[in-house]
Amino acid sequence: MANLTISVDDELLRRARVRAAQLGTSVNAVLREYMETWVGQDEGREQAIRSLLRRSARARSGRGGRTWSRDDLHAR
Repeated sequence: MANLTISVDDELLRRARVRAAQLGTSVNAVLREYMETWVGQDEGREQAIRSLLRRSARARSGRGGRTWSRDDLHAR
């Protein structure tokens, strides 16, 4: 496992340590969990996009031969 060094305000770190202790964890564990979630969101989003594109390629739906002009679509 790699080590990471960050710079934070002394007061911020003190408050983070107090909060982590209240939760029965450590600042290190909180930051690791946050980073795992943060990175996982991108992976989940990319997986969802790939799934959508696969489904779209297999879709058999269409417009039913209908066509619209720009004026038809923006008629008010």
